Amino acid sequence: MTRFCTEAPSAGLLVSAGLLASMVFSVAAVSSAQAESGGLPSPVGLDGIAAPGAEWELVSTAECFTEGIAAGPDGMIYYSDITSTADCADGGLQEGAILKFDPATGNTETFRSPSGQSNGLFFAPSGNLIVAQGADFGGRRVSEIDMESGRSHILAHSYAGRRLNSPNDVTVGPDGKVYFSDPRYAGYESIEQPVQGVYRIEEDGAVTLVVSDASKPNGLVFSPDGKTLYIAAADDNNSTDYTRHVENQATHTGLMALLAYPMQDDGTLGPRQILVSYQDVNTAGPDGLNVDSNGNIYVALFGIDEPGIYVYAPDGSELGRFPTGDVWPTNTEFVTDKEGTQYLYMTGGNGLYRIEVNATSG
Repeated sequence: MTRFCTEAPSAGLLVSAGLLASMVFSVAAVSSAQAESGGLPSPVGLDGIAAPGAEWELVSTAECFTEGIAAGPDGMIYYSDITSTADCADGGLQEGAILKFDPATGNTETFRSPSGQSNGLFFAPSGNLIVAQGADFGGRRVSEIDMESGRSHILAHSYAGRRLNSPNDVTVGPDGKVYFSDPRYAGYESIEQPVQGVYRIEEDGAVTLVVSDASKPNGLVFSPDGKTLYIAAADDNNSTDYTRHVENQATHTGLMALLAYPMQDDGTLGPRQILVSYQDVNTAGPDGLNVDSNGNIYVALFGIDEPGIYVYAPDGSELGRFPTGDVWPTNTEFVTDKEGTQYLYMTGGNGLYRIEVNATSG
């Protein structure tokens, strides 16, 4: 989700999007107190999921606003640094960056800048990195980076002859196809799509609208068995740009919910179910989604009194949460290191955090 920048409590060097991709900076400059706890609260109600006594660690920092975390087959942790023009242009307008954190050394380097204002990241089974590139002087497309050659290829840039709004999150379905959400939270570009939807990229490269009633879709994730697509609906009811550029626009319902769509035998998605509603909660809405091997759903929720990563059973009942204090979380990723220690990594504010868990990726 890209709406504004929020400072996470951090210290040390920041990455400049204008620096060469080979530049490396160390998180050793992060204060020891932050490195030990990240300054964040302890888990609540997650016995069996959070490791006993586990606390958040701040392991890396970015220049502006972190998003789109993905664990690479090379053991590196990749994440987006979104340089919003509304909040992050003090050093001049930028076009985002993709950073690469090495858990073994604690070093972070700029993998790609400009990134086309990258947001959601996902490693395909091929090992290539799929990137959702947003608006606000970004690419407004979905691209694939060949991790061997470094070359980038455009997978989707339009639907029905119109440019995409602002690709936000991306995943690969049980059918091996790429799915992505296309809302608009920020940017000065004209909005051409009358529906803020979820799309699928077909084998021949065609783009299909598969969900049109998620209001303003954000995070995406499939259940471990591939039978359900979960979508974070985060309609902030902000129509400042939308009303100016789109005729016959879809009605904004202000829907704030975790939605579930069944994957049907013919490859279409069935009717939506509101699994968790946030309508009565003063929130900026759910953002990034994740699932563990038991099918539990991890929702990054901010703009509320107790922001954090909320964990729900597959039926939508709340199991507990990882509170994040003053840090507004955006996304998570499960990572098992070379020693077999399991972590939940999180992007939030301008930081990259991790906490030891017993859960593994679904």
